[in-house]
Amino acid sequence: MADQDYRDDIEETQAKEIETKETEIEKSQRQETVSGEKESEYEDVCFICRRPESKTGKMFKLPQNISVCDDCMHKTMDTISQFDYQGMLNDPAMFSNPAMFGSFGGPEDSDDENGGNKKGFPNIRFVNIADLQGEGGIPNKQKLKKKKKSSAPVLDIKDIPAPHKIKASLDEYVVGQEHAKKVISVAVYNHYKRVATGTMDNIEIEKSNMLMIGPTGCGKTYLVKTLAKLLDVPLAIADATSLTEAGYIGDDIESVISKLLAAADNDVEKAERGIVFIDEIDKIAKKKNTTSRDVSGESVQQGMLKLLEGADVEVPVGANSKNAMVPLATVNTRNILFICGGAFPDLDQIIKERLTKSASIGFAGELKDKYDNDKNILSKVTVEDLRKFGMIPEFIGRLPIIYTLQGLTKEMMVQILSEPKNAILKQYQKLLELDEVKLEFTPEALEAIAEKAMERDTGARALRSIIEEFMLDIMYEIPKDDNIGTVTITKEYIQGTGGPVIDIRTNYLPDNNA
Repeated sequence: MADQDYRDDIEETQAKEIETKETEIEKSQRQETVSGEKESEYEDVCFICRRPESKTGKMFKLPQNISVCDDCMHKTMDTISQFDYQGMLNDPAMFSNPAMFGSFGGPEDSDDENGGNKKGFPNIRFVNIADLQGEGGIPNKQKLKKKKKSSAPVLDIKDIPAPHKIKASLDEYVVGQEHAKKVISVAVYNHYKRVATGTMDNIEIEKSNMLMIGPTGCGKTYLVKTLAKLLDVPLAIADATSLTEAGYIGDDIESVISKLLAAADNDVEKAERGIVFIDEIDKIAKKKNTTSRDVSGESVQQGMLKLLEGADVEVPVGANSKNAMVPLATVNTRNILFICGGAFPDLDQIIKERLTKSASIGFAGELKDKYDNDKNILSKVTVEDLRKFGMIPEFIGRLPIIYTLQGLTKEMMVQILSEPKNAILKQYQKLLELDEVKLEFTPEALEAIAEKAMERDTGARALRSIIEEFMLDIMYEIPKDDNIGTVTITKEYIQGTGGPVIDIRTNYLPDNNA
């Protein structure tokens, strides 16, 4: 009887253990399911090139939870295959050293008493990955959160603002330049209509790249920056002065698209709908009377022809030039809007020469100095003038929209100081608000600042440098005294014949009854 009870207790205990194990297995499976769902929101990142799995495809899994993409693995193996190490890799005895290769081979294959191979690899030491771990060590898994792909199209024609709305938004930030804002609004509207619709009735709409010409400081770069911010599209601003022909020191022409790809977070589809602004385009004009190879002039213009027109370009990801260890991405530039801008110094002289050349003598003759005081002389530019400046005809032909920006007048300077949303004066007023001090400017002071800026002849950039000069002492002294309530900048302070008007706060006045 006692034996029967003992057997029953054992069977009951075993049943409970089995039930407990089944419960633990189900629990672990649920945890694996949950963890799998969590991990499904993430993806592996290549340990070498740092690209996510969505860009590289399936990865190789290495110890320490390290993932390497197919490109980096093949490049590594191609590099290793170039060296034979004098046939050592083909010698089976080399793999019998457990210190190097773990448990390959046994003591019977060894040449010394410790079970190792006396030959080994001469002057070669294999690195243990665990030795490379720093304070935090190699992370168990490099992961990047996947972006949820929306079913909606990237660009919908209904979401493109009309030209008058684009211009109204630009008016809030950019003063003047009415013609330029109208041209750029219509061109951008037509371009993104073309991108959103593709071909209509078998009629393919060509791309409308732009060339803007204007003196320094008139707002060329600022206009494009504001436009990209309003449209919420990736924007890359490149400098043509650093571009050189392929094979020479400097940035390759493809680096322009590489910057756009970086601005689009390496999303090729998003980058193919972006805007590229190439500044200082006048610096790649043909060099005159030179005997050396023109690697940064005409050759760069020729290299950019297919880029502007539309072609599949292989660009390095995260670098300015192609090399063996940089992954490449193929970007189609057909739907990328290119805006080129430059000051084109001395172009006004070419225009004056053309205008006064037609009839310089006789009753219909024009004086040589007729256009010397014309502020809008650049608006009379023609393709022939640009060709004479040094731009090749093929390059100009791929920039069908050519427009000019006006030089800034004194009245425009005063407006720039105070009217835009992020005007310079508003920025300083915000800075002093943090110190609970109110900053004011008299109208005469604004005119005095504009007059000083006109003398420097560097456009709107001169305004900030002038304000920095006379605001230095104010910004330095105000934090010293908590009693200051209002600071008024006067014309005399700008001209150096007086000082600012400082008002004390009423709540800081001493109490006479105390």
